[in-house]
Amino acid sequence: MNGTLGKRWSDGFRPYAEKAPLGALALGISSGFPYAMIGATLTTRLAASGIDKKTVTAFSLAFLVYNLKFLWAWVVDGVRLPIIGRLGQRVSWLIVTAALVVAAVVNLALIDPAASIASTATAAILVGAAGATFDVVIDAFRIETLEPRQLGVGSGMSQYGWRIGSAGSGALALVVAERAGWNAAYLACVVFALPAVLAGLALGEPERRRPPIERRGLAEGFRAIWGPFVQFFSREGAFIVLAFILIFKVGDTLANLTLRLLFDDLGFTGDEIAFYDVGIGFIAYLVGIFIGGILYARMGMKRSVLLSLVLMGVSNLSFAALAAAGHSNFGMAAAIGFENASSGFGGVVVIAYFSALCDLRFTAAQFALISAAASIVGRIVTGTTAGALIEAFGYVDFYLLTTALAVPGIVLFWWMSRSGMIDRSIGSAGVEGEGDARAGDPV
Repeated sequence: MNGTLGKRWSDGFRPYAEKAPLGALALGISSGFPYAMIGATLTTRLAASGIDKKTVTAFSLAFLVYNLKFLWAWVVDGVRLPIIGRLGQRVSWLIVTAALVVAAVVNLALIDPAASIASTATAAILVGAAGATFDVVIDAFRIETLEPRQLGVGSGMSQYGWRIGSAGSGALALVVAERAGWNAAYLACVVFALPAVLAGLALGEPERRRPPIERRGLAEGFRAIWGPFVQFFSREGAFIVLAFILIFKVGDTLANLTLRLLFDDLGFTGDEIAFYDVGIGFIAYLVGIFIGGILYARMGMKRSVLLSLVLMGVSNLSFAALAAAGHSNFGMAAAIGFENASSGFGGVVVIAYFSALCDLRFTAAQFALISAAASIVGRIVTGTTAGALIEAFGYVDFYLLTTALAVPGIVLFWWMSRSGMIDRSIGSAGVEGEGDARAGDPV
């Protein structure tokens, strides 16, 4: 029986006004802020301080900390904080990690890059480590607060928040830096850590949280580290699910990394790139997020994820068409609009699927593992091969290749759905509470 039968389109809009998705919006705002502090904001600050381009680009290594967060995410699940822990495991860690992020950003604010580039690099890594840990807590809180029926909308609201937090803090930093200097700019941005803390205090400890069994002794301590991984890989088809997580986004990541190279080689001006890529692309992405939340509620998880995989793969064809057509403002607008809408849609439903894979006893550790796995292969492949592939094949064939690279992920997910493996591998986060992520026919 089709689990989506009888649903109205209005059902997809209603959850946007509920407490948990609104909380996810606030959590997303705070999640995007530390990332921005070591991203474009720091790049601009270093350049203003006269640091050479090679050193500036090397600071991107600070983002690697985000890919390693699964190594210590188990601490957020299993270690109870003294005194403040009375507020609840998730709420107490939310407050503490927010304080760590604020302290790390303040530390970065007070360092002069021109005086000590090594100290600046250390401070940036500390912001990355604090921000990654903050993310671990935020993801766990979001997943455990949302009911299974809200996972799609909640993921969308979280992404809206992330965009607001990263863009808003970056813009605030530039405005304040122009008037009061970079020290004041960074100090002003710490206000973006507050929305997550306020949401945590307002919503309280998630009702769906399932604390791990109490541990005593060294052996039990080691089981706290390995337990989340053992539980995940003990499920039927877990390694096939992991294979999907590793490969599904490789083609899309390859394509997105090289877009600015394509635009430059096609002769687009800075104003054209700003208007079409940044402006239209941003609007299309927000529209895609909204549509993703509605279609997740309407179509169910399996159908919406498969549709998003197809759209993200096909979107790479639009860049092959643009490369073949040459400099075309209409072509650029169409390609960017389609790609960003597809990415926004896909981001919502895929993150909802990844959230549903988690066991509520190990939400922090398992989502950290899944999210790290989803990006690490793409980062390695794109960083080592993208430029060489373009030089070898040219842009048109390169984007055709990225489209082809999306096919294995689409076929694998379709097979997982038809065989029932998706339903059998879903964790308690996808089934406990109102709704069931498994609802709906196989695709």
